[in-house]
Amino acid sequence: MTTTNWNIDTTHSGIHFSVRHMVIAKVRGSFQKFSGVVALDEQDVTNSSVSVTIDTASINTGVEQRDNHLRSADFFEVEKFPAITFQSTKVEKSGGSGLKVTGKLTIRDVTREVVLEAEQLGTGKDPWGNTKAAFEAKTSIDRRDFGLQWNQALETGGVLVGEKIEIALEVQAVKAQAQQAA
Repeated sequence: MTTTNWNIDTTHSGIHFSVRHMVIAKVRGSFQKFSGVVALDEQDVTNSSVSVTIDTASINTGVEQRDNHLRSADFFEVEKFPAITFQSTKVEKSGGSGLKVTGKLTIRDVTREVVLEAEQLGTGKDPWGNTKAAFEAKTSIDRRDFGLQWNQALETGGVLVGEKIEIALEVQAVKAQAQQAA
């Protein structure tokens, strides 16, 4: 098998999330610092893998007070848990350019299996001769499964922060090197 490593180009990629706020609206945010590698076997995608590390303190919702609360022990406790990690355990074809990427997501000290519905969008050369590949992926998680329990009841019913987190990844990666397996 020949696997090509693609290093995530963080200046052209994004890790975004959204969550219900007060039951009626959505708050959106992203993580500004992350790194990762997509090891892609184009001949047999099942030999591929994905590894990503996210700097938890780099969370950004556009509101400093909310971001500081998210960094606190009520949520991510970034001093104690500085990274969120994802390591794939299985990659499968899912029709056309679709991929189903199963892996272990670790937030705080909790690891759970998640499935990303992904798509390989294509490859091309940039003006400087670098080969780039693009991918999109999405999933949703229940934040309580990862120990993110904080909430506040509303007088009108419901809670301040929704449990379901929608996650969307837009990834552009730079071709690194091909490796031959023994």
